[in-house]
Amino acid sequence: MRDFPSCFGESGVQIADAASSSSSAGKGAAQNLVTCLYQAQFSGRPCVISVTWSKSLMGQGLSIGVDGLSGQSLCKAEIKPWLFSKKKGSKSLDVDSGKIEIFWDLSGAKFSTGPEPLEGFYVAVVFDLELVLLLGDMKKDAYRKTGMNRPMSNAAFVARREHIYGKKIYSAKAQFCDNGQFHDVVIECDAVSLKDPCLEIRIDKKPVMQVKRLAWKFRGNQTILVDGLPVEVFWDVHSWLFGSSTSNAVFMFQTSQAPEKSMPWSYSQIFRESQLQGLGFSLILYAWKVE
Repeated sequence: MRDFPSCFGESGVQIADAASSSSSAGKGAAQNLVTCLYQAQFSGRPCVISVTWSKSLMGQGLSIGVDGLSGQSLCKAEIKPWLFSKKKGSKSLDVDSGKIEIFWDLSGAKFSTGPEPLEGFYVAVVFDLELVLLLGDMKKDAYRKTGMNRPMSNAAFVARREHIYGKKIYSAKAQFCDNGQFHDVVIECDAVSLKDPCLEIRIDKKPVMQVKRLAWKFRGNQTILVDGLPVEVFWDVHSWLFGSSTSNAVFMFQTSQAPEKSMPWSYSQIFRESQLQGLGFSLILYAWKVE
């Protein structure tokens, strides 16, 4: 969990370069976190924009990072929308290749149980007067605030990483391709009370995968079909079966199989690097047992 950025700091908004930014170990387990990656173009140069939504006892949080293809951090913004004065605003940072501006309005955002807003918000990233990423349903407000009419290029949604919680059943919603249909993903596994636990995964209530003799098959992969597309499912439930009561299992759904050199289970590497190699969309779920 150490690779998740922390959305906590002394001020409402923080902008930092790679040398001064840091993340707090152990925060991931205490927060509900969702991180999404988008491939975008900065004046024709490809980059990766990470958007992390967080939720804790203190409220909602938002972190935005921009990285180059080689992994170098161009900028990072951490926003605390629960501070009323910071629910809308903007921030800019000069980088070597130009000027990055981030605009947001979360003052009327509506949330469900998760950390991501459902509606009533926008988040925009502008590079040298080009709108490269726009999230949310308040597009007209974003265009007016940024002075842009539309994105110069469409940023592609390439990866999502999320923490989910449960006792035997773990649920999430997912798109397996950019602008694709939303699906209900359910993972069911009783790893405690049963002598011979079984793992089952359902998509939209339909069983698509079942793993028996899980004590012998606690890691593995299998191909399923979603929207007619092959999706490779990787699972690692070793910690559920043999770890502590606070351990988590990890599941990855990928629309195109990662190369063998990325295995075994280098999730952070797959999350950031496989998309840059054109290997499709990745969904990574960290499933935590709730006692």
